Formats: sequence, structure tokens, C-alpha cells
Amino acid sequence: MSRECFYTGKRVSFGNRIARRGKAKYLGGVGRKITGISRRKFKPNIQKVRAIVDGKGVRIRVSAKALKMGLVVKRQKRNYKPAEKKAG
Repeated sequence: MSRECFYTGKRVSFGNRIARRGKAKYLGGVGRKITGISRRKFKPNIQKVRAIVDGKGVRIRVSAKALKMGLVVKRQKRNYKPAEKKAG
């Protein structure tokens, strides 16, 4: 199961984490120096949601952005009330 949005296709992307030291020139220092670069992951905010897909209620993984945009059609709540028992 990949960390990917069903609607937007958002998935994990990669970048760099840059470690710096020193004082910035505009603050009176000699400048910031890079002391290390390591890889990092940018993870999307994926939620499991029960939604209607092709007329069926299924559990899918969608990003929080897709939920906010209204791309997900949620299933309706059941309006069930138990029958009342007759006295007698």
C-alpha cells in the first residue's frame, strides 16, 4: 500500500535537509556556512476515508487537501430507527 492520494495522486517526495552554522552577514557575521546535507522525505497528509466510488462504499486513502477541496463524496448516514414494540 503506497502513501498516495486516490484523487490528486500526491505521494512522498524527496529533498534535502541543509544544516548551517555561523552568523548571517546582515547581522554582522561572516556568513552562514553549510556543514551538512542529508536526504529527507516530504510526506503528504493521507487519511483513510469511507467514500462512494463507482456507486459503492469503499475505504480509500485521500489527502487532506482532497477532502478540503470537496473531491471526496462521502456515503450517506443510515436513518435507521428500530420498530417500537407493541404493549399487550
